[in-house]
Amino acid sequence: MHILFLTDNFPPEVNAPASRTFEHCREWVRLGHSVTVITCAPNFPQGRVFEGYRNRLWSRETMAGIEVIRVWTYITANEGFLKRTLDYVSFFVAAVPASLFVRDVDIIVGTSPQLFTACAACAAGFIKRRPYVFELRDLWPESIRAVGAMQASFVLDRLEALELFLYRRAAHIVSVTNAFRRNLVGRGIPAEKISITMNGADLARFQPRPRDEELAAELGLQGKVVVGYVGTHGMAHALGTILRAAERLQARAEAKEIHFLFLGDGAQKKALISEAAERKLANVFFVDSVPREDVVRYWTLVDISIIHLKRTELFETVIPSKLFECMAMGIPILHGVAGESAELVTRENVGLVFEPEDDAALANHIIKLAHDPALRRQLSQGCIAASRAYDRTALAQEMLETLKRTCGQTVAHPAGAMSARHP
Repeated sequence: MHILFLTDNFPPEVNAPASRTFEHCREWVRLGHSVTVITCAPNFPQGRVFEGYRNRLWSRETMAGIEVIRVWTYITANEGFLKRTLDYVSFFVAAVPASLFVRDVDIIVGTSPQLFTACAACAAGFIKRRPYVFELRDLWPESIRAVGAMQASFVLDRLEALELFLYRRAAHIVSVTNAFRRNLVGRGIPAEKISITMNGADLARFQPRPRDEELAAELGLQGKVVVGYVGTHGMAHALGTILRAAERLQARAEAKEIHFLFLGDGAQKKALISEAAERKLANVFFVDSVPREDVVRYWTLVDISIIHLKRTELFETVIPSKLFECMAMGIPILHGVAGESAELVTRENVGLVFEPEDDAALANHIIKLAHDPALRRQLSQGCIAASRAYDRTALAQEMLETLKRTCGQTVAHPAGAMSARHP
């Protein structure tokens, strides 16, 4: 089977969509299938093309057996609705023609969160008469409303109409959470058209490791209890909550050994650094994004991981992918996201849950874990045991079976033509 996968995030970018797509595609190639990825020049989240790449009209490379086609897009930092939309639309405009040059395709996958990769997959599927699958990673554009990035309801209403069209037009939808599936079913999408392939972690890469003492010394973290946030610093994450908790702890004598490590980039990074300076937080350290192969070194420094999103009903439907990396590394989690992911944390006994944006509760939980090594060991053991159910290799195989079934279905086209393709 030849799978054409459209995504605007791919390694060497290190965010969750890039990692999931790469790890799934790598496994499909290992199992004997052909995979072509259409993406753009790596630039997320700073909006600068990575060293060694250029924003060309067309370039090609092979990565772990995956054929990767990179197309020109309008590149901007992940900030400002208009600029980001131009970025997304430019990918659609470039990816559809690029897909026409990929031959002998059996099935086409477009991944969210933004809709225009799915738009490109839908258009390519129609032109090539092949089934298109929508991989649903986020309820976009509802998430734009949730973080307050845009209030223009007319534009968002039109985008939501497009969203529903893409769901209806898809031969199948692969959702990363049960809550997303329930949302779609409630909006009239047939339940049998939606399957679940959750996020997970590459257990060969993310596993318990000794602390990297050389790196700890370099960052001045020897002898510290390190509380870590690793990931995108965006509007959705409300990371000011962590800074307020750090300020609370800085004033407490029993928290002198606790230090906060922020690793990553995003639209709010500069503002967070400024806020930390204004609050005179000597217990907070910021590190820019590091190459994918170095991320695990930084995870080894973290004694307690924080996962946090803004308090909004929409985010009760998401399960942040870094949760599974923390579990695989055996790192106890302080989880400030309500809903399905909080239920998972409690059920699997991998961490403590607090209400989103409640810095006082977060500070108290940090003190509790920092002063209770036995509890940390218990939660760490729960993490390692639970992570086996979220092995990316097994999940990639699960999604592959869904693609095979979809590929074997007869697919109707709006013009009335019919096409059948079997793996």
